[in-house]
Amino acid sequence: MKKIGVLLTFIVFLFSNSLVINSAEASSGAKVDKFVTESKKHVKTPYKYGGTTPKGFDCSGFVGYSYKKSVGSALPRTASDMYKKGKTVSKSQLKKGDLVFFSTNRKGVSHVGIYVGNNQFIHASSSKGVTVDKMSNSYWKTKYVGAKRTI
Repeated sequence: MKKIGVLLTFIVFLFSNSLVINSAEASSGAKVDKFVTESKKHVKTPYKYGGTTPKGFDCSGFVGYSYKKSVGSALPRTASDMYKKGKTVSKSQLKKGDLVFFSTNRKGVSHVGIYVGNNQFIHASSSKGVTVDKMSNSYWKTKYVGAKRTI
């Protein structure tokens, strides 16, 4: 009888841990969806150097604003500092909501966007404002540095 009680306790323990993990994953998925949805609201917002509001964004201002508004916590202000945060993700393992980083000059990481799935990312382009581009675009694929998962 004592063995059955121990066995039942063990089963309940395993089941409850599974629920905690699954609810954490569900919460993470909901945050990612909110992050991507928030970012898409700003398509066509004009580019503004140093911009951090819907009146005008630079790349890191756009990502930081969308992240804070949807996730509730802040990211560092610059693309290079954002690149120091989160878990490194290989290009083949990209998921919606991952931050994607590029080097558009010779000084290391200088541009950031948000992966939105289907080989596409959303970012604040200095020439087009907030827009969606393909990762395979001839310009961006040569500038790609890496990706981070922050949610």
